[in-house]
Amino acid sequence: MTSRARWGLIGLLLAPAVVLPLWVSLYDREDPKLFDFPFFFWFQFALILVAVCLTVPAFLLSQGADRLDRQRHGLPADPPGEEVDR
Repeated sequence: MTSRARWGLIGLLLAPAVVLPLWVSLYDREDPKLFDFPFFFWFQFALILVAVCLTVPAFLLSQGADRLDRQRHGLPADPPGEEVDR
């Protein structure tokens, strides 16, 4: 996978974590309730979990894409002075 494709995939992974919380009409209601919590509360808590599940792979992909970009420009794969745990 090319670096450009990886950055595009990263954008796709991060988009729901940004767009869904801003789309208020999606969760502006009280039903269905979950453990007596209105929908707008538990949906936002669920969005936190979704955002985490999408951000972690995006971060890992960004590390690989950055490494490919650095190598393509003739730089060392890892920045100097930075310890990398692999």
